[in-house]
Amino acid sequence: MLPPGGGLLWLGLVLGSVGSAALGNSATDALNVLLIIVDDLRPSLGCYGDKLIRSPNMDQLASRSLLFQNAFAQQAVCAPSRVSLLTGRRPDTTRLYDFNSYWRAHSGNFSTIPQYFKENGYVTMSVGKVFHPGVSSNHSDDSPYSWSIPPYHPSSEKYENTKTCRGPDGELHANLLCPVDVADVPEGTLPDKQSTEQAIRLLGKMKTSASPFFLAVGYHKPHIPFRYPKEFQKLYPLENITLAPDSQVPAGLPPVAYNPWMDIRQREDVQALNLSVPYGPIPADFQRKIRQSYFACVSYLDTQVGHLLSALDDLQLASSTIVALTSDHGWALGEHGEWAKYSNFDVTTRVPLVFYVPGRTAPLPAAGDKLFPYLDPFDSISESVEPGRQARDLVELLSLFPTLAGLAGLPVPPRCPIPSFHVELCREGRNLLKYFQVRDSEEDSYIRGDPRELVAYSQYPRPADSPQWNSDKPSLKDIKVMGYSIRTVDYRYTVWVGFNPREFLANFSDVHAGELYFVASDPWQDHNMYNDSQGGALPRSLTP
Repeated sequence: MLPPGGGLLWLGLVLGSVGSAALGNSATDALNVLLIIVDDLRPSLGCYGDKLIRSPNMDQLASRSLLFQNAFAQQAVCAPSRVSLLTGRRPDTTRLYDFNSYWRAHSGNFSTIPQYFKENGYVTMSVGKVFHPGVSSNHSDDSPYSWSIPPYHPSSEKYENTKTCRGPDGELHANLLCPVDVADVPEGTLPDKQSTEQAIRLLGKMKTSASPFFLAVGYHKPHIPFRYPKEFQKLYPLENITLAPDSQVPAGLPPVAYNPWMDIRQREDVQALNLSVPYGPIPADFQRKIRQSYFACVSYLDTQVGHLLSALDDLQLASSTIVALTSDHGWALGEHGEWAKYSNFDVTTRVPLVFYVPGRTAPLPAAGDKLFPYLDPFDSISESVEPGRQARDLVELLSLFPTLAGLAGLPVPPRCPIPSFHVELCREGRNLLKYFQVRDSEEDSYIRGDPRELVAYSQYPRPADSPQWNSDKPSLKDIKVMGYSIRTVDYRYTVWVGFNPREFLANFSDVHAGELYFVASDPWQDHNMYNDSQGGALPRSLTP
């Protein structure tokens, strides 16, 4: 773990040695990049139409950005999703479905987004949870490949899963629901606060640099446990909290598709409920408390994003910095009777995705003007923020790599051949640059591409056909079934097939179960029509 002073010392050494010779553009013309990756954030934000959530700072960012309404992750669990989006390769290419391998050793020496920017003359910096820590990023956040200086992790993150939650009995517990008095927690701070402070310090250092920067900031919340400043609970009175619209396990849901949310069952307050395994259910009053705390975490996160963006303004970097905000995947808040990610449903694979590009998604700020003034979510009277440009087409997080490269003026990596394990630099996702074209009329504000391209793929592994203790996060050796899912504008189709973890091969003739949901009439994906379809035939687009 690197102390703030140590990181700034490293940065000073790096800035003394980095020149602009490798840049495609001159150093003074190159746009900086601020990439914000949030953990477990579904599109429960005001800018995505959620009327309950107080997220004024992310809404303000969206109002100056291009917002993608239908962006999807490729696997709804942290390490596989992050490696996928940061390399631009699907999980079947990275061969990471769990937390236990490093793609450079296990699959191929694939370049990452920050590595590509670093090789093109950028100073690249990581703050907080960008790569998933541990084996999947070589216990180093992929250093030194991806980063110019050692990545920063907040010192207080080691307390996230310890007994720091004050219960009704006055004792400290390791709970799921953990509103805290920040002054009373170890070190008197929280990880996301520390990450914001460090990111602002790095921005201040880069303001005087002749080199462009790529700064990735990873926020922990709203990942469990829901450990956040207790005052944010006041934004969401329990009487205003509703249950999920489909809080029951659907009758037609194949058992293999269900995840038993084992991780929250390990928390002391959930253990006290004495829930049955695997289906629960959780009592309605506790369901409301879970949803309340998730929403409170989102508003707490919003304040951190607000402070970070306000600092970008104060340092006069907003006119020269691309800002991208997204999440590694969503999280089910009772939909389908589930309380986790670990599935192929929209509620766990759909994510926020917004891009602010100076002069393209919003006019450059005039001298003295601020694009991102900090907005307090506790203000009783908040001005409504006009939405910015939006794209309705389905896109994938795989597109982050080519899109950021193109927006920054770097050569867009080529499409990957099949197979591509031997190719270090290529992309499996579409380049989204066409969506940033300035449109002459409102009628042209939504660009429609080839309907065959407007799909999003995801997948999820299972160890068995029925829910069991390791169904949520099976290790590679235990994977027996892989659920491959395709989302189009009309439907979500998922087929669960036999999978050989030693050969990394799916057997599409060994179909264990299927799901088919027509999203126009069934937006929550509760009515499985698979057995009513034409023999459950596999769509050609899902065949290997």
